[in-house]
Amino acid sequence: MRSEQEKNKALVRRFVEAQWEKDLSALEEILAPDFIDHSVLPGQGTTREDFLQDVAEDQAASSDAQLSIEDQMAEDDKVMTRLAIHGSHDQEMFTGVPPTGAELKFTGIIINRVVGGKIVEEWSEGTYAYELAQQRLDHELRERERIEQELLVARRIQQASLPKEVPTLEGWQISPYYGPAREVGGDFYDFFELEDGCLGIVVGDATGHGVPAALVMASARSMLRAVAQPSYSPGDALRRVNDPLATDIPPNMFVTCFYAILDPKSGTLSYANAGHDLPYLRRSDGDVEELRARGMPLGLMPGMGYEENEIELGADEGVLFYSDGLVEAHDPKGEMFGFPRLRRLVAAHGKERSLVELLMEDLYSFTGEDWEQEDDITLLTLRRSRTRS
Repeated sequence: MRSEQEKNKALVRRFVEAQWEKDLSALEEILAPDFIDHSVLPGQGTTREDFLQDVAEDQAASSDAQLSIEDQMAEDDKVMTRLAIHGSHDQEMFTGVPPTGAELKFTGIIINRVVGGKIVEEWSEGTYAYELAQQRLDHELRERERIEQELLVARRIQQASLPKEVPTLEGWQISPYYGPAREVGGDFYDFFELEDGCLGIVVGDATGHGVPAALVMASARSMLRAVAQPSYSPGDALRRVNDPLATDIPPNMFVTCFYAILDPKSGTLSYANAGHDLPYLRRSDGDVEELRARGMPLGLMPGMGYEENEIELGADEGVLFYSDGLVEAHDPKGEMFGFPRLRRLVAAHGKERSLVELLMEDLYSFTGEDWEQEDDITLLTLRRSRTRS
């Protein structure tokens, strides 16, 4: 009997090593035609053919993995084998986790039943599932830390790009608002004090999120600052920014931007639009108009031209500039805040409170207490006072 048990132990050792070496010929010789694997993972088959296919398709996750058979015991027709596998995860994707270089170590016990010199059944238990779960958890934690660090860097880039002070113009009120979402977008606004006493006002949004959006936003803002001169009209400025931006930013990214120049003495506002949401002009009688001007977003393609228009603001008249984080916010039922709602609020705005306060209060009422902000929200109001200077 002892001699038979030793033969069975040797057969199982050869079986384990053949799996490790992907020796399918040896496995086909060792496995009984009616072999059953009782220890498969969900979705795996239990037959001999399933077992051979799994071995053939198994991809090496490690270049230095080593198999060690620690102990064997045999009783009747069963052999118990205790084994260990260790090596670095430096090659193929493993259980959905890309190569990390981390050390992998599995220990397990396999029980095989041997009949007539063939293996007919297998049961196994070990740390495989635990180690895989731990590796996934470690990978997810590292990914989360990386994303958090990226968001922090992007947030710092974005905050550093926002103006530190709001220009003071006699007879005018300028009120910016920036509400960041957790996932950093590419919103920005800026003011350019021009030499002729005019003021450049820009509101924009770079597509995407995180560091890429923040870097594209910062690049567009820097280029606009470089061309913001009295001799360049809004359309000229956007055109001069578009061409170099089209060659510098990654494919499929672009910047929407509305650029206006205010002459505070005459009250004229000349403007051009690079695909941005249309600002709303509120007249003193409550009538609301869209400031329309044709133009493609910056960075999509070179050689674009930008239409220019001009309006004059009288006493108690103002303009709302904004980003899409406001109009694209959703309520608990999935309904979008939308442009019609925004336009009605602008039209109904009175003088007893700021338009920004009114809009944000209505937004919070619309979205509800459990709202998770989806995108950055930028609002900027420009209003001419009743008493002219």
